[in-house]
Amino acid sequence: MRKIAAALIITLVLTLPAWAENGLKESGKEVGQGFRTMGRDTGQAFREGGKQVGHGFREMGRETGQAAKKTGSSVGEWFRDAGTRTGEAFRQMGRDIRRFFTGG
Repeated sequence: MRKIAAALIITLVLTLPAWAENGLKESGKEVGQGFRTMGRDTGQAFREGGKQVGHGFREMGRETGQAAKKTGSSVGEWFRDAGTRTGEAFRQMGRDIRRFFTGG
C-alpha cells in the first residue's frame, strides 16, 4: 500500500507542474489575445475618429469656399456696377461738353 501511495504521490508531483504550465500558457495566450483585440479596437477607433475629423474639415472647407465665392461675386457685382455708373457719368459729361460748344 505504501508503494502504491508513493507512486501516486510521485505521479501527482510530476504531472501537476505540467498542468500548471498549460494553464499558465493558456492564460498567457488569453492575455495576449486580449491585448491584440484591444489594440485592434483602439486602432479602429482612431481611424474612425480621423475619418470624422477629415469629413469635418472637408465640410468646413466647402462652406468657407462657398462663402468666399459669394463674397467674391458680390464684390465683383459692386465693381461692375461702379464701372457702369462711372462710364455713364463720363458719357454724360461728354454729351454736356458737346452741347456747350455746339450751342445745343
